[in-house]
Amino acid sequence: MKLSIIIPCYNESKNLPLLLSRCEEVFKSNNNVEIIIVDNGSTDETSSVLENLLLNVDFILSIKVEKNNGYGFGILSGLKVATGDVISWTHADMQTDIADVLKGMKFFISASVPEKVFVKGRRSGRPIADEFFTVGMSIFESILLRKMMWDINAQPTMFHRDFIHKWTSPPNDFSLDLYAYYLAKKSDLAIYRFPVVFAKRPYGVSNWNINFSSKYKFIKRTFLYSFNLRKRLN
Repeated sequence: MKLSIIIPCYNESKNLPLLLSRCEEVFKSNNNVEIIIVDNGSTDETSSVLENLLLNVDFILSIKVEKNNGYGFGILSGLKVATGDVISWTHADMQTDIADVLKGMKFFISASVPEKVFVKGRRSGRPIADEFFTVGMSIFESILLRKMMWDINAQPTMFHRDFIHKWTSPPNDFSLDLYAYYLAKKSDLAIYRFPVVFAKRPYGVSNWNINFSSKYKFIKRTFLYSFNLRKRLN
């Protein structure tokens, strides 16, 4: 089975050399893997850094989104060009290891029906405040959507490409993780979780987890989307 890994990047020029070096270290000799780096409307040197680093790399494809329309929009842009049997996405900030997808891939390889498999990481090593936030969001979503939901934004997210055919109007923001996870639950896919180490970013800061104000906006946006999601899919 061929694996496609989509990595949206927004202003990650300093982390990209580390990320691409790790990609080459892990996947260079693997002919069944394609990596799609999405320059998601970056305003820093991401575009030029990617151009220079990928000059002689044939298993990593770079596409550019001219304007940042959200984290989910970047992933959806990558989905349009992905050719793998198994699709995955993860972050570019180096907080999780790109090699984690190989652990997730084992669930598809061993499954009798890989089309019915959905895989997500489960984060460990995070600050207590972030863990508390995750617990609160998980409890809220589980009660509201009536499906057990846990560590919704953990990466990587992985599924068979046939699952995309069930998607209707997926969101363009961080709610895409919630949408895919919830739809997998409703579709009765076999959901597997495995532990991933969550490290500090080598460079830069989170685009949303900056302070109380940014978290409040994230929570408000997620809550509103969750109510709409329940209404639309039920």
